Amino acid sequence: MPPPSSPAHDDRLAHPPSEWPESTRTGLRSSAFGSTLFDAPAVAAPAPSAFDVCHVGVVLRAVLFVNGVVAVGVMFAAPGVASWLSLATTAFAVALPGVLMWLLAACLLKRSLDRLPLPSQWAVATALGAAGGAFGWGLVSASGLEAFDARRWLPPALAGAALAAVMFQWLRLRAKAKLPADTTARLAELQSRIRPHFLFNTLNTALSLVRLDPARAEGVLEDLAELFRVALTDTGESVSLGEEVELAQRYLAIEQIRFGSRLQVSWELDADAGAARVPPLLLQPLVENAVRHGVEPAPDGGIIRVRTRVKMGRAMVSIANTVPKGPSRPGRGMALANVRERLRLMHDVAAHFDTRRDRDVYRVQIVVPL
Repeated sequence: MPPPSSPAHDDRLAHPPSEWPESTRTGLRSSAFGSTLFDAPAVAAPAPSAFDVCHVGVVLRAVLFVNGVVAVGVMFAAPGVASWLSLATTAFAVALPGVLMWLLAACLLKRSLDRLPLPSQWAVATALGAAGGAFGWGLVSASGLEAFDARRWLPPALAGAALAAVMFQWLRLRAKAKLPADTTARLAELQSRIRPHFLFNTLNTALSLVRLDPARAEGVLEDLAELFRVALTDTGESVSLGEEVELAQRYLAIEQIRFGSRLQVSWELDADAGAARVPPLLLQPLVENAVRHGVEPAPDGGIIRVRTRVKMGRAMVSIANTVPKGPSRPGRGMALANVRERLRLMHDVAAHFDTRRDRDVYRVQIVVPL
């Protein structure tokens, strides 16, 4: 991937911006993040919340944990298998609505609970657990499965409070481990993986444009500055998919100046999908891989297609690139592994990441909840 040697030998610079694809012209306009790239102060990202339970994976684990504890506990009171099944059925009927009530309350009150001091969070979590246990017992009593006895409300409430305390501690540990040390190191590496040779080539392109077309040179430097601003400062927990798409557009706009007609980019964007939350710098390494392995090795270049859409309440992102006939430089797969790991940490089982090759097209597909 040699850099452009001189302006006189670079026929790509002869094309005016009006002849460029719309995606490139869009990427070279002033930043949608603001007219001045560095005047906005960095906003600290909120810390992971222990009450972030609005995920399918958390709900499944919580239900399985509570029911598992209940099943083991019932064994100590049941003399036989038949008796255990009977008692376990009643206990499950109490536990399931109780734990679902706790999860629903924690999900709805997440923002308010996050503002409380830690002792108050513990108190609210255990109180909600006690209320959930009493609620489940009330449903069982009302259904007629057990004779109503007000004195028997205390054990379910105490059990609910104890299980809630254990779950809250697990959620706190989960929140602290959301970006563990090794993942943080990989994230920092990924966010700094705008490779030195890319910087060198981009600066060469800008320098060759300075005398011929200062406006386009300024646009290249603005896009480069925005990429590095995000790489150096956006270390928060999440950004919108729309912001990620715009950053990928800027990156490909710079690469399109360098590759000219060899790089063709197609965008099919659904505005509704842009509201989804994703880890920062999610798309840039993926489109960088597409350029490096799909366009750069091919003498005639290649095509990159980026598509976003909403399906069944989820945002779907597809990045496809043509595969050259000859061999490309093998990669180590670090970017793909990093993206997959960060998606798992953020969305757990609610996110999906898949890569596959269909003949001459390599495709990366991401699915995240809205």
